[in-house]
Amino acid sequence: MELKEKAKVVITVASLVAVTILFVTEYRRRRQRRKQTSSLSSCYLHSELKPQFGFKRVLADNSYSEFKHLKLVDASSSSLEKPSNGHPYETEITVLLENPQIEFGFLRGECSLEMSDSYVWVETESQLKELAEILAKEQVFAVDTEQHSLRSFLGFTALIQISTHEEDFLVDTIALHDVMSILRPVFSDPNICKVFHGADNDVIWLQRDFHIYVVNMFDTAKACEVLSKPQRSLAYLLETVCGVATNKLLQREDWRQRPLSEEMVRYARTDAHYLLYIADSLTTELKQLATDSSSPDDRFHFLLEASRRSNMTCLQLYTKETEDFPGSAASSSIIYRHLNGHGDKSNISLNAEELVRKLCAWRDLMGRIHDESTRYVLSDQAIVGLSCKQPTTTEEIYDTIAHIDLATESSPSLSSSVQSPYPVICSHLDDIYKMILDKLAKLDDLLPVVLKKCLGTNGTCPISVFNYSLLVNFKTKLSSHSAPKQNGHKNFKQQFTRKASRELFVKKFSCKAPVYHNCRIYANDGRLLCYCDKRKLEWYLNRGLAKLVEENPPAIMLLFEPKGRPEDEGNDFYIQTKRNICVGCGEGKHYLRYRIIPSCYRVHFPEHLKSHRSHDIVLLCVDCHEVAHAAAERYKKQIATEFGIPLFVRRVLDSKEAQGTSSLVEDESTGDSEDAGVSPLHLRSAAMALLRHGNRMPSSRREELLQTVKMYYGGRDLSEEDLEKALLIGLSPHERRKLERKKGVSFKHSAEVAGMDKQEDENNDGEALADFEKIMTVERSTVVDDSGDGTSEGDGAKELNDTQCNGNTLHQQNSKLSLLGHGPHGKQIVEYLLREHGEDGVRDFCQRWRKVFVDAVHPRHLPGGWNVSHRV
Repeated sequence: MELKEKAKVVITVASLVAVTILFVTEYRRRRQRRKQTSSLSSCYLHSELKPQFGFKRVLADNSYSEFKHLKLVDASSSSLEKPSNGHPYETEITVLLENPQIEFGFLRGECSLEMSDSYVWVETESQLKELAEILAKEQVFAVDTEQHSLRSFLGFTALIQISTHEEDFLVDTIALHDVMSILRPVFSDPNICKVFHGADNDVIWLQRDFHIYVVNMFDTAKACEVLSKPQRSLAYLLETVCGVATNKLLQREDWRQRPLSEEMVRYARTDAHYLLYIADSLTTELKQLATDSSSPDDRFHFLLEASRRSNMTCLQLYTKETEDFPGSAASSSIIYRHLNGHGDKSNISLNAEELVRKLCAWRDLMGRIHDESTRYVLSDQAIVGLSCKQPTTTEEIYDTIAHIDLATESSPSLSSSVQSPYPVICSHLDDIYKMILDKLAKLDDLLPVVLKKCLGTNGTCPISVFNYSLLVNFKTKLSSHSAPKQNGHKNFKQQFTRKASRELFVKKFSCKAPVYHNCRIYANDGRLLCYCDKRKLEWYLNRGLAKLVEENPPAIMLLFEPKGRPEDEGNDFYIQTKRNICVGCGEGKHYLRYRIIPSCYRVHFPEHLKSHRSHDIVLLCVDCHEVAHAAAERYKKQIATEFGIPLFVRRVLDSKEAQGTSSLVEDESTGDSEDAGVSPLHLRSAAMALLRHGNRMPSSRREELLQTVKMYYGGRDLSEEDLEKALLIGLSPHERRKLERKKGVSFKHSAEVAGMDKQEDENNDGEALADFEKIMTVERSTVVDDSGDGTSEGDGAKELNDTQCNGNTLHQQNSKLSLLGHGPHGKQIVEYLLREHGEDGVRDFCQRWRKVFVDAVHPRHLPGGWNVSHRV
């Protein structure tokens, strides 16, 4: 009995203790939540000192202003003639591309693969100057960088590792941020080679943070490309070349912490310490590969190719990502993913889409103000959860974010001391509450209020070098992309409609899969010929013309001798990898193909001038595509004026009525010759309206449209058959068949047209061209020049204007070229260029179009080797 009583007492005490613990835990949790949700007047940054807030000056702040690159002040420098924000060392890098300096060894004497425990930690200005003096005496040194991005909006360089033949240096770029320009001369010295691995990001990070530009580089990753290594990672090279294993998970560590752990120091040193040995080993392989090639003249070809690709990387320029409106790209991505089932099972309703846009814009602004990454401020999953659930209290908002982030494996975590929701949310829960509560609030009005509350007079958040410019240019950013104040509701609706149509356009027309597969084709002697897609590789393999030499990524070797090689023709473009991003702004979430030289011209080029068309087909996002297309349309008008060849066939006339009309025109030499005939576009529009709605439209409007069609038929009375034929005027056979298949349009009298289409399809290409000439070159009795007297003066392009398409054109049904677009204009332009200037005239014409594209889009991400003066 005593044992039973003791057991009861123990159970009772244990139960009381458990209940007490649960009660205390719940009490503390609620108290903590109440404290977090009530102390909205104070920002967490007042108590948390972030390392980057010690920087006195930053080159890339969190404002919307454009990044300004270094400008050389040397009066004799050619950079004064370059674009205002161009590469300051473009001339020096171009010289290296043409004449690579690789006649040296990466190692001096014997090299031990053992890494000693000694290294130099550089944290003072005097130490940095000593390092610069040491590097200035070197012929080559290795470089690597470590970045931090989670607790920074743009990210920043937290450490630079530099290794020479004798010593390893770890540069504390946080402590020395404001004086890192001391190293600029050695990095830009073309006589000193800098060895990197995968330098695409390192190059632009050094520009962004310190205005340091790399000139003369050897990238071991590019050497791996040329050697067709199965893997190109640094970990692979360390293991296979040096026999050293490294833990790449340490790359994700918080490199802001000081002091660094012993494991992090060893990892950082390893990345740079062995690079010189790896570069020397790869160089030996490149030379050996060249020695084994069939031609002795190509001994250094592979090494030159690796060097050229490396220095192409140096030409990259850092640019800030730009958006039409804060957070617009992120919101579009979230909505697209979840509406198309690419996210979780949450469904975003149409009513919740606007809240997604508000939260993304607010998150973007909070990240800029607090210098935090957007994923640290608020995760995408939390935005979806809030938009779907729309909690009504700050407590519910807090719990919703906490539960979603804790349940999401991909949510970022720094340490056990940092819990979700993150400090930004805890300090600004009230903003989210107001956005959810006030559904009619506009972002144009909401965001300035939030900014003023954070950074204005008596603002809750501290001002730093990263956010102070927001106070100056945030209103400019909004006003440049917002509708005017008047007619607010209408303009808001137009904005929403434009966004919706843009998203629909992206969804419907953007490329659904990567355009560039970067598969490789090698010649039978092992030299790289080009990069291509998988379909082209399969074409060669299926016909037994090549053998597969690599699987990931695929690569083939031809079993026959190709006609030519890219290096023989100077076409570096075709042996460069290409990224699936917009060449203008770098957008990678969606892109469309854009033809720099409009198809209306290129389709008429000689076949051998069309064979290298991939050079003039690039990827653009919707916004850059719109800019490029608008510029192209403007330039077409300039071309039309310059050559005297209009973009459109202005008027057409039924050939059966031409005799009566022509005599009238000859008698009225001083009259307006353009009264005869009608625009093919106006003719078709009028005929379509009469066929579909003629019985229901007002009599005055019907009579007006009938007069338009009668102008084509010489003023005679019309039948339904005439209207059906008028609807097809100016169309190519393909366009006619496509129109007939459309719903709502039926042709009772289309047998004659169908018969003509069938006859056209049987014509060969020579007959089709002859038919086109019959249409575009008409008798004087039916073509009248601008002067009205039927005479023509001058020659060249002016003669084309007077005799081919500036007047009235007899419509003939046997043309395969549509008269509604720019096809006739393009054909005449190309014919004139070939007749007057030969193929060189066409090549110069292509260069003009490339210049138009570059001036309009200012592309920063063009593939290596792309050139305005590219010649086939």
